[in-house]
Amino acid sequence: MTSGSPVKDFKDLEVWKVARGLRHEMYKLAAKLQDLEKFGLASQIRRAAVSVTANIAEGFGRFGYQENAQFCRQARGSLYELRDHITTCLDEGHLTAEESARLEQLAHLVGRLLNGYLRFTLAMKREAA
Repeated sequence: MTSGSPVKDFKDLEVWKVARGLRHEMYKLAAKLQDLEKFGLASQIRRAAVSVTANIAEGFGRFGYQENAQFCRQARGSLYELRDHITTCLDEGHLTAEESARLEQLAHLVGRLLNGYLRFTLAMKREAA
């Protein structure tokens, strides 16, 4: 899960750390969209970005592996929502192709880590059964 150190808190999870970086980048993007016409998109971006890290954290805090897995799935849904917002920003000229590609690459990394954490969580559930 992390680079060799024990996981004692959600903040120790590599997936949460990388998703935190994505959230920061998405907040910077949202800050560029503050005029009234783009305010709704900026708000959606912020909510989805927060949802990714918050769901990872909330799932970690649950007692059961199944509950943790469900929150991971919700985080993944919010991640895909963010990817759509990145595409919207590209299509509407709020991002360059390079900026879009960089954010997509970061989102894909979060997705791979999240899928790995979900697989780990479900494997732990099977072992506990």
